[in-house]
Amino acid sequence: MADVFTKEQRSNVMRQVKSTCNKSTELKLIAFFKANHIKGWRRNYKLFGKPDFTFPKHKLAIFIDGCFWHGHDCRNTRPKDNADYWNKKRERNMNRDKEVTQTLKDKGWIVVRIWECELKNEQLLNDIFRPLETQNTK
Repeated sequence: MADVFTKEQRSNVMRQVKSTCNKSTELKLIAFFKANHIKGWRRNYKLFGKPDFTFPKHKLAIFIDGCFWHGHDCRNTRPKDNADYWNKKRERNMNRDKEVTQTLKDKGWIVVRIWECELKNEQLLNDIFRPLETQNTK
């Protein structure tokens, strides 16, 4: 199906789209926290890089990275139209992710990045969050 906008109009429309959160992925992790009685997490915590979740007491920052937007090729989906633009956009995102991770580590934070596709892997989530589960029961 052909786009109803010109290339310039579509660019202007897309430029106005600003993400505030990726609700579906965050809700999956919230459900995991609740099911495993993991407490102490915060959303929208004022921290450089805007982590999706933080555990301030443990100085732990959690990012849930969308596979396409942050350069994980698990599904091998890359647009053929305007490929150069999308490759540069993903590259900028990956560079920013590295900068944010390093900045937070330099400030003493532990940074965990979870790929969107990994949210289905309960064993991985258990391995990441098991230490918090045991600390919260004390």
